Amino acid sequence: MEELLKSLPTHGYLLVAGICFLEAVGLPLPAALAILTAGALSAYGRFHTVAAFGAAFCGILLGDIVLFTLGRVSGWTLLGLLCRLSANPESCILRSAEYFYRRGKQTLLFAKFLPGVNTMSPPLAGSMKMPFDQFLRFDAAGAALYVSAYGIAGYLFSDVLRKLTQGMKSAGFAVEVVLGVGVAFYIAYRIWLFRKYRIYKFAPRIPIEEVARRLTSNDQPPLLVDVRSHGYYDAEASRIKGSIRIEPNNLAEEIKSLPKDRDIFVYCT
Repeated sequence: MEELLKSLPTHGYLLVAGICFLEAVGLPLPAALAILTAGALSAYGRFHTVAAFGAAFCGILLGDIVLFTLGRVSGWTLLGLLCRLSANPESCILRSAEYFYRRGKQTLLFAKFLPGVNTMSPPLAGSMKMPFDQFLRFDAAGAALYVSAYGIAGYLFSDVLRKLTQGMKSAGFAVEVVLGVGVAFYIAYRIWLFRKYRIYKFAPRIPIEEVARRLTSNDQPPLLVDVRSHGYYDAEASRIKGSIRIEPNNLAEEIKSLPKDRDIFVYCT
């Protein structure tokens, strides 16, 4: 990491843009740290401020456009792929979907500041068929806000960052120990999340043939419930005949109206 940040003054704006682009498409690279460093270097006259911030902005925006386009084409497949490393992929997707449900396109304005949501928002917007010009306006505003926040912080606190860097170099072994303990805690946290959410990997399912048989039998037929998420359902959407629609983001209220004496089968996207 230290070598990566040391190379910023040498390789300049292209490296800043590259780091921001790669983080935007989901790779674990420190875009915020790169922008902070670029802001600090601008304060010392090593970078041109506008060019440094512009490079970071373009890298983020380009990465988001790539994910938006892929989300438009592949939809749920890409969302699942991006969440593959999550302890619970469904919660990873639904957290971002919930932000869109509650705040709509405004989610793109602050998504970069929310871990997990930052990478999921562009492909989610694409899969929900958001118009590209609308996506571009809001995403560009969000990227500009993100770059400005970290870039200006790096510029204003450049002396503090320099002292911290020098302190880390002098601390040496102590810093390595702290980082090692941090990594250990992070691994333990991921294991705890995996164990907590592993039950959701085994959601019970019923074959379509069995549903059809139950619906045509003489016994009381089951109730079919459409629970597609906001953005994947609208009033004109086709539903399975005889099914009812409930809003999954308002489940606590919706569930009160469901019968308690019938089997209930739900289906989503």
